[in-house]
Amino acid sequence: MDQKAVLKKQHYFMLGQHSATKLCHWVGKKLLEGNPCYKEKFYGIECHRCIQLAPCVSNCTQSCLFCWRYRGGTESGTIGIDDPEIMIERALEAQRKLISGFKGDERCDEDLWREAREPRHVAISLSGEPTLYEHLSGLLEACKRRGLTTFLVTNGTRPKVLESLDPLPDQLYVTVAAPDEETYGRLCIPLRGDCWENLQSTLELLPSLDTRKVVRHTLVNGYNLGSAEAYSRLDSMAEPDFIECKAYMLVGYSRNFMTLANMPSYEEIEAFSGSIAELTGYRLANSKEDSRVTLLSTGRKREKLG
Repeated sequence: MDQKAVLKKQHYFMLGQHSATKLCHWVGKKLLEGNPCYKEKFYGIECHRCIQLAPCVSNCTQSCLFCWRYRGGTESGTIGIDDPEIMIERALEAQRKLISGFKGDERCDEDLWREAREPRHVAISLSGEPTLYEHLSGLLEACKRRGLTTFLVTNGTRPKVLESLDPLPDQLYVTVAAPDEETYGRLCIPLRGDCWENLQSTLELLPSLDTRKVVRHTLVNGYNLGSAEAYSRLDSMAEPDFIECKAYMLVGYSRNFMTLANMPSYEEIEAFSGSIAELTGYRLANSKEDSRVTLLSTGRKREKLG
């Protein structure tokens, strides 16, 4: 099946040869219902002014069973054809087009809609592994020059890229979806032989990076929910500002591998978070029940974005 045809069917907007954007579900929830995503509640961004951006939509170093993205045509190599300046300009233009239809809905808050036409934040995630994009520093700089704050979400398998980033993102997310190498291989399906070792190197690197840092545990029943002591050792190595404990959600192509039984309840996430907090000394700082996610904090507060 043609990769770009699949992405178009899934409402991705291609920005170049390998970069794409897609309107986040939570933009609509905020405009029509006033219900923001958990990142707004946790970190202070305005989710109706947030762009989801994938600089290399089909390239990743893993093929996680819980991932929603289409896996056909996945490549694990670096890529850098698309220019970062053109990418961000096209993403801004696409966002305005993608939200245009909301204005005609009587439920839409028109003031929020006008604000949404002027994005202030970019989440560099969505699909693929962004550290495979050869001009990632250039993309972060392009965002910074336009006054856009950035969250960078990575699976941690490219520590040398993170170490060399200039500028750093305003917030760096590292997904830690396994407490040990055996679980990692079974659930995250690494496409390179050094991925687990590189993830450890990333966690060791994190304390030296002068930006706000989050370790995210994406938790799947039957695979990686549990082993709080092993997770806490990884968290203690990384010394992040925050730890997110997030339930896997049955969406996208993960439905080929998972069932509803693999989705932890909010209560299970809450219990797991309590165990991590007890072992690490972090405290429960926030939660969003409909997203089945909790936030643990050191108490060392960094200034909110927005």
